[in-house]
Amino acid sequence: MRRITTAVMGLMAATAALANEPVVPYPEGYRAWYHVKSMVIEPGHALYEAFGGIHHLYANRKALQGYASGRFPDGAVIVLDLLQTQAADGAVTEGTRKVVGVMHKDSKRWPRTGGWGFEGFKSGSKQERVVGASAAEACFQCHTVQRDRDFVFSSLRE
Repeated sequence: MRRITTAVMGLMAATAALANEPVVPYPEGYRAWYHVKSMVIEPGHALYEAFGGIHHLYANRKALQGYASGRFPDGAVIVLDLLQTQAADGAVTEGTRKVVGVMHKDSKRWPRTGGWGFEGFKSGSKQERVVGASAAEACFQCHTVQRDRDFVFSSLRE
């Protein structure tokens, strides 16, 4: 019985710790920020199931400093605006928004994930989060291959 009680207490403590994990704020006005680049992930790409569609990346002023120096300061925010694709009459255009993905740098708030907080807002909703406490597994795990670039995949387009 003592082992069960200890296990339950440990689970409750872990759940409380996750509940206290700082949340990444919705990036108000991001479409007015610097447009870093756009790209399309099509069928056949390894990430198509999760990230297929049109990607627009935006950066706030602090993120621009990070792109220039290779080290992103606290307060840097990078946004992935992911939209479905629509094809008609030989043109591919933006469809419905799938997710607004956010990387928010704050080394004190998110030390376990390289100083970055990660979140996804479903269909662009400011309230419906799709990452939450699973940021380390859902996002950061893939970004670790970019450790030498401060965990950022994108670069500024000339």
